[in-house]
Amino acid sequence: MRRIGWIKSTLLVSAGMLLFCGQAGAVPLFARQTGEACEACHVSFPELTPFGRLFKLNGYTTGQNQWIPFAAMAQAGFTWVNKNHDDQDNLITPKTGRPEFSATSVFLGGKVTDNIGGLAQWTYNNLVVNPDGVSTTGHGSVDNTDLRAVGRHVSTQTMDEDWIYGVSVNNNPTVQDVWNSTPAWGFPFTGPSNVPAPAASAVVSGALAQKVVGFGAYSFWRKSLYTEFSLYRTADGMFTFLRAGQSQPPGSVPALQGYNPYARIAYNREWGGNSLMLGAYGLMVRMYPDNTMQFTPTDRYTDLALDAQFQHITNPHTYTFQASLIRERQSYGASYPATLSGSPIGVGPTPANAADRLLTLKLKGTYYYQRKYGATVALFSTTGDADPGLYGPGSVSGSNNSSPNSHGYILELNYVPIQYVRLMLQYTGYDKFNGMRTNYDGAGRDATNNNTLFLNLWVAY
Repeated sequence: MRRIGWIKSTLLVSAGMLLFCGQAGAVPLFARQTGEACEACHVSFPELTPFGRLFKLNGYTTGQNQWIPFAAMAQAGFTWVNKNHDDQDNLITPKTGRPEFSATSVFLGGKVTDNIGGLAQWTYNNLVVNPDGVSTTGHGSVDNTDLRAVGRHVSTQTMDEDWIYGVSVNNNPTVQDVWNSTPAWGFPFTGPSNVPAPAASAVVSGALAQKVVGFGAYSFWRKSLYTEFSLYRTADGMFTFLRAGQSQPPGSVPALQGYNPYARIAYNREWGGNSLMLGAYGLMVRMYPDNTMQFTPTDRYTDLALDAQFQHITNPHTYTFQASLIRERQSYGASYPATLSGSPIGVGPTPANAADRLLTLKLKGTYYYQRKYGATVALFSTTGDADPGLYGPGSVSGSNNSSPNSHGYILELNYVPIQYVRLMLQYTGYDKFNGMRTNYDGAGRDATNNNTLFLNLWVAY
């Protein structure tokens, strides 16, 4: 208990220093801090190179302290949905078919001391779709945050770092990870927020983002073996700042029971301009179905994943590949109607099954020429048990066959004229959406009606 208290105190001090001392940087500020170009750390933001991974594992502390404490990022774009009205001419999703300012972020981060650093992000999303489905609202809130205290052991023979070890506080499971095969920094790196999206996804794939606080310890041995163990709980009390701006209406599911374990292991090998990672990670969560009733039984989610990444980074040719497979087991000890004499808890969806499973597969390959001209092909698939309560008619997804299955692909082109500007053209196509290829909602809407073209301009400073 004393050790946990020391870790909390150390990272709270680092958070305060990041917010107030002015010796911080982020995204472009990391380039200024290290004296390196952005491409030293990134293939294309946010995909990390081996140098970028070491920079993050070293607690964002490499280089010189910066006097300018902030960085900023802004995005604008154009979104086109294949069929954006139903047969009654009702709008499916708002503000498409015309240019729109989409979002902006402010960053704090970088080196505080030789052993303390971090990254904190605040994002204003201009395209939050309202419950009516036909209007949007601008809203600002805390985004990904990762605060670290680190140590190192340097070999007296080679003068290389034999060990990097540290502790982390963050607000999104996998945001602390340094490979882009895990959900928080996984592909697609940028996408439109005001478009139809499949209903089903694993809890580790963003359901807890900016709603929890995680306390973790990690080590990286000789650039070969990475291990991590973390515990996640609801971000309340003194850690409420990690979810500032996030709404928690009754019936939502951000409240966790106690501390919930996350573990990660990865084997890494680097040679020449190549690097290879093979890994696995898992998250077990006990979640209240209603955050206003934190005295009830809980629903349990167990996510187990395998992932891999390969990078070949040279001039002029760079290509990278990522793959991940997530298996989720869902046990509805609270939401299932048989609980509490047939009465489910909360106002959320009521599952028809006592337990369900999901399987999520993602494959992605990217090629860059001269680090300016990029092309990406990605495949994604989610399959699982049919559940009329979660996915059937009358649910959020409204699937005509109560299935969570969705399959599709993403094609993307990128142009990076200068290191702080990226122009992106992205096309997302669906072969199956919420269970079916045709008439998935019972009202004549097909999977391909949700195909989306997205043109995005990303600028940072």
